[in-house]
Amino acid sequence: MAVKWIGGHSSSILCLNINTEGLVASGAERGELTLWDGGGTPAGQLQLPTADDVTSVVFSPRCPTRLYTSHGETVSLLDVRSLKEPVERFHVNEEEINCLSVNETDNFLAAADDSGAIKVMDLENKKVSRSLRHSNICSSVVFRPQRPQSLVSCGLDMQVMLWNLQKARPLWTTNLQECEMEEDGLQSAGQFFNPPLAHSLSVAACGNIFGCGAQDGKVRIFRVTGVKFERELEFQGHSLGVSQVLFMPEAYWLLTGGNDGKVLLWDVSSDVGKQQKSPAKSLQRRKAQAPASTRKDGKLNKVASNEHARVSPKLTIEHGEKVNWISCAELKGSKRVLVADQSSSVSVYPLPEP
Repeated sequence: MAVKWIGGHSSSILCLNINTEGLVASGAERGELTLWDGGGTPAGQLQLPTADDVTSVVFSPRCPTRLYTSHGETVSLLDVRSLKEPVERFHVNEEEINCLSVNETDNFLAAADDSGAIKVMDLENKKVSRSLRHSNICSSVVFRPQRPQSLVSCGLDMQVMLWNLQKARPLWTTNLQECEMEEDGLQSAGQFFNPPLAHSLSVAACGNIFGCGAQDGKVRIFRVTGVKFERELEFQGHSLGVSQVLFMPEAYWLLTGGNDGKVLLWDVSSDVGKQQKSPAKSLQRRKAQAPASTRKDGKLNKVASNEHARVSPKLTIEHGEKVNWISCAELKGSKRVLVADQSSSVSVYPLPEP
């Protein structure tokens, strides 16, 4: 059963983040921002000006008292020791911001918005250093651990992109729908009705493995090699869109949250750990080895190509509400997953030890 953190908001909570000291920040509709102690008691509240929805909250990785928040087209920097007016405001995006990410050296902040733009702020010089772009809403952007100049992004254009701050163009791009059609041929008529709009990204602590959650209910795991990335793994556990993916600090344990009201815990360590060779080449080999009965027009059908049907969740949480955000924290000595949904409370569930 979930423990509910109540009393911090009056409207739907949209985002969560936790600093290195166990302080939790939550942002909600209509400009509401709340800080919580590890026991679930509100430790501070702020009504941001203009009452725009608070869509993303991110603590500085270097300074746990610095909290970046996005509301409307604005990014505000707050000092959690004195939760009053923003210390600084940045207004560089032209449309509503969906996601913020700060790199681990705390000198760049990326803000992805509804226009498809990703504005990368140089936090020392307080100016935009790069403008990157998707062709539709950019839903998620994440700096890669151990590589402060590198980031990945995804959007409702079904594109997943790898960027380096030295370049304005992506180093590598994958279109999720094209990938599906290449593997499945034209079997997947459902793709046209439920396209893989990309909602969420998370990069594992190693910096080379990242996961993407999409509208078609699938989770895709990619491996970065140099200036490109390849798909390692694909699996489905949600019956509706995957709104959130989150790699835990442990190697390759992944949390996913969906529009179906479920939160799932996956262990993909055996799958991403052993597959060092090119997934594309191994896929070609599987096609070549497939018996004739599994072929159709020279393509491997969906059943035969779904080699990862064996991937199953280690834990299923029947949360019951559409998941807006998930976060993971060590609270009172044990691991917890924090879930934000359409309600005004945070739900907290225990997690097994890996």
